[in-house]
Amino acid sequence: MKNRVTETFGIELPIIAGGMVWCSGWELASAVSNAGGLGLLGAGSMTPEILAEHIEKTRAVTSRPFGVNVPLMKPDAPKLMEVIAEKKVPVVFTSAGSPKKWTSWLHERGIKVAHVVASSKFAAKCEEAGVDAVVAEGFEAGGHNGREETTTLCLIPAVRRATSLPLIAAGGIATGEAMLAVQALGAEGVQIGTLFALTQESSASEAFKRRCLQLNEGDTKLLLRKLSPTRLVRGGFFDAIEAAENRGATGDELLEIIGTGKSRLGIFEGDLENGELEIGQVASLMCDSEIEPVEKVVKRLVDEYRNALSKLTANN
Repeated sequence: MKNRVTETFGIELPIIAGGMVWCSGWELASAVSNAGGLGLLGAGSMTPEILAEHIEKTRAVTSRPFGVNVPLMKPDAPKLMEVIAEKKVPVVFTSAGSPKKWTSWLHERGIKVAHVVASSKFAAKCEEAGVDAVVAEGFEAGGHNGREETTTLCLIPAVRRATSLPLIAAGGIATGEAMLAVQALGAEGVQIGTLFALTQESSASEAFKRRCLQLNEGDTKLLLRKLSPTRLVRGGFFDAIEAAENRGATGDELLEIIGTGKSRLGIFEGDLENGELEIGQVASLMCDSEIEPVEKVVKRLVDEYRNALSKLTANN
């Protein structure tokens, strides 16, 4: 499974754990890196001080590469970047902003950069900005999503035509068969969120994990299009947002409903009724599954990938 993605980041497997708010702490990041992939810390829910602590804890339990995901729309993104540089983190994944803003600065400090996009147009801008790899994330993904609402199977080939960069597919990937499918479309690696968010090492609450492992098809939906499109799990918070949008609520009215700390309340603290619950569509494929350790999840992904590839080869 060696390719440009593994070479770029110095990893064994082209499997990246998405840097998810309230899920991607040091335990999850280090476990994925120790399993041969690339673990990412989710700085979107961290202060600079907490990020520094998680970097130190990650480094204490793994000697393998790891990285940090930084949403560029965060007001304290510059301070987070200073911490990353000071702690000599080898990899940064940026999202929710222009790749030009930080790529050169990070490169000057010896840090590899990948940027997350939802369209081929912005993938081309990533190449212009000089990033090392691009993550193309489809409409199926959990959390904040692209306004284009392009599905992964449509997005990956479009991005592959638009750029020669190492390409990482994201959105709706939770099996080895899905890894092989996006590889056939031109991806060289995968970024996986939902599957890792529901592992033992994820810092999300047990209640959140259990709820997400009970979801069926249609139990998530993309809302908040007037602000930042976000895939949410049905529940009390979901119902309040959907009702407001159906009556034509303005962006300001939606912000008032959201308030502050709702994602922490739902994902980290486990308030399933009042908190904001974010997960990808692919959770429905995991219905009634157990909460497993990362090592077991990664091994299964690799076995599924190899078995699927063997079947295709045998059929040809």
